[in-house]
Amino acid sequence: MKNFKKAKKTVDVSVGESVRIIRELQEMSQNDLAEATGIPQSTISAIENDRVKLGVERAKVIAIALKCHPAVLVFPGWEIKKETAA
Repeated sequence: MKNFKKAKKTVDVSVGESVRIIRELQEMSQNDLAEATGIPQSTISAIENDRVKLGVERAKVIAIALKCHPAVLVFPGWEIKKETAA
């Protein structure tokens, strides 16, 4: 493990893209997700295309349907950075 190098992040994923990716990994269509959440398919599409903000309440509902934690949807690519003590 001495030669271990942390992988560098090469792709930025938007909130909408994270919803789409996880939905597709669950083999769900936008219509399937709309039916499971009660959110109109047109709104799902707008979220995935970053035209409508996801929001906390929608994130919770979508996360339940996609069987993931809402933070995965709301904060894709978020990293904890070590802060130095002042």
